[in-house]
Amino acid sequence: MPHMTAFARNQWYVAAYAHEVGRELLGRTILGEPLVFYRTEEDGTPVALHDRCVHRRFPLSESPTRLDGDRIVCGYHGFTYDTTGTCVYVPGQKRVPRTARVASYPVVEQDSLIWVWIGDPALADPGAIPRAKHLDSPGWVTVRGMEPIDCDYGLLVDNLLDLSHETYLHGGYIGTPEVAETPITTEVDEGAGIVRVSRHMDDAACPPFYAKSTGIEGRITRWQDIEYHAPCLYLLHSRIAPVGVLPEPDGSDPNGFHTEITYAITPSADGKVYDFWMVSRDWATDDEEVTEFLRGNNHTVVMQDVDALNLLQKTLVTEPAGYQELSINIDTGGLAARRILARLVEEGAKPMEKVQ
Repeated sequence: MPHMTAFARNQWYVAAYAHEVGRELLGRTILGEPLVFYRTEEDGTPVALHDRCVHRRFPLSESPTRLDGDRIVCGYHGFTYDTTGTCVYVPGQKRVPRTARVASYPVVEQDSLIWVWIGDPALADPGAIPRAKHLDSPGWVTVRGMEPIDCDYGLLVDNLLDLSHETYLHGGYIGTPEVAETPITTEVDEGAGIVRVSRHMDDAACPPFYAKSTGIEGRITRWQDIEYHAPCLYLLHSRIAPVGVLPEPDGSDPNGFHTEITYAITPSADGKVYDFWMVSRDWATDDEEVTEFLRGNNHTVVMQDVDALNLLQKTLVTEPAGYQELSINIDTGGLAARRILARLVEEGAKPMEKVQ
């Protein structure tokens, strides 16, 4: 794989957590586009505008005066923009130039995530955003964070679709020998852009991540069912239970522990990706100690990935052109994801007019 995966533009991407966007301006770069986010005063609707003033390209998100009502006042010369990106005031003259406007972007707040559409606004369908309802459903508790990684977003997709690396990179946290030893099954829905990778372990060691949080002693059955919605959302439906404990005939699982691991994989710029990570559980929801343990433990695991992917990106840049990569069965899901991403990139490559 070349070390640079092109961007699929006509797609929804997670730009921020809902709690990050408020009346303070938030700057984020998505697919190479600098954006500024805030909420309106009256009903708290999220707004996304291009984060560069038309006058001298000053980043609007750095404006010291911040917001005047729902208008952004540029902190350099006072050019003022409304929620649609239209400039409504320029200094020293009454007439506002017709071209004085910045792009605004479709935004949707759903499942505690702020989604933004970078491509052709006419194609933005909120109904196409994949769901992660556990992130703000009653009865679920979620710990979350975000780490920027200096790597191509395709490398993070690869990493998450092949969990056999847990055995080696995350030993002592979430990895045990059985993860790498157990064969996977892969299903691909090319049309919907969904890749499913499943690994069911009937008799496995219980890694510290789960032993310490659930209190399970001894060996476990462990199911890892991945559902990747290209390009942005990754869901890992995780189930563990003591060996021999089977779900009830109706599918309920009183003695099992379900954990939803969610990642949003958002390309920031060439060779840079935002790694949004979330761990949700519907067990021990009142136990603050478990919450803090899962937060700290998962952050450590994420940082192990960050370090590995930063190193891998640096290494790939030095490889000679045309180097050969070896792929095996564990890579089936990742290779399918690459195919889907390539198609999405191609579909979004049609030229579009951009408001500057």
